[in-house]
Amino acid sequence: MPDPRETDSSRSPRSTTLLAIGAAAGLALAAWGLLGDAASARLPEGAVARVNGTAIRGEDFERLLAAVMKDMRTPDLDRARKRVLDRMIEEELLVQRALDLGLVHLDRKVRADLTSNVIASVVNDFTDRVPSGVELEEFFAENKEYFTRPGRLRAREIYFRNRDRTRPPDPGSARTSAQERAANAYARLTAGDRYEVVKAELGDVEISPIPDALLPPAKLREYVGPTLLRTIDELEIGEWSMPTLSGSAIRIVQLVDRQPAVAPGLAEIRSQVEIDWRRRMGDRALRDYLDELRTRADIEIAEGFE
Repeated sequence: MPDPRETDSSRSPRSTTLLAIGAAAGLALAAWGLLGDAASARLPEGAVARVNGTAIRGEDFERLLAAVMKDMRTPDLDRARKRVLDRMIEEELLVQRALDLGLVHLDRKVRADLTSNVIASVVNDFTDRVPSGVELEEFFAENKEYFTRPGRLRAREIYFRNRDRTRPPDPGSARTSAQERAANAYARLTAGDRYEVVKAELGDVEISPIPDALLPPAKLREYVGPTLLRTIDELEIGEWSMPTLSGSAIRIVQLVDRQPAVAPGLAEIRSQVEIDWRRRMGDRALRDYLDELRTRADIEIAEGFE
């Protein structure tokens, strides 16, 4: 039997060399593994922390830190940095928990806040953008009618309360019916009698009299309603309308004055046009964004709601 000492001694030089090479290779592999783990654990560029795989961005951290430092009576940078980072980590944990609980789908306020933020991110590109001269001129030309100021109308009326609609007239009353008084007033007015005299002798007190001023059609409509507004708009200046039944009364109206619609030039309302350009461009960008989302989404609609 060979002497173990002889065997160890005879292969010692070569074995020692092989063992050294093997050990070195093993250490290299181990080191590579450690380095690989460290590389995979490295934070994304620009991040200050990562919470369950979600990075907290350095720019968000710096912005919040600046706000906190500003509010501190005795600024302490180290304390503020720790406080801000802790707050952001805890906020991220709460957001992730809210997502786990499905609050995005269940809480209306959460959903409203999320949609508002997404909309803001889409239209933000146009919020402060100044359109070029060509863009503004093209937009103004395409929407000239929108920027045209409506004309104004000045009108007056004589109002006759239509008592006959609710009860028959009192045979002993000297007061004639609204229809008769209105017909009489119209005849006198068209014959040239003064408005103030006819109104005082034959008319009733208006519930809501028309202001003696030039009014936009939309404002005048509030006093006379849509039917009489159309009547007034079709009159010539100074012309009286025929007696017209309007609600519980009969009315005679006159067009006193008319101011035509005004189409201002771009230079006069440039700031207004810029504001509307931004709004319209933002609306268009949002519409395009929503259309793109719909084309990429798998949407099923119940029968009868297509």
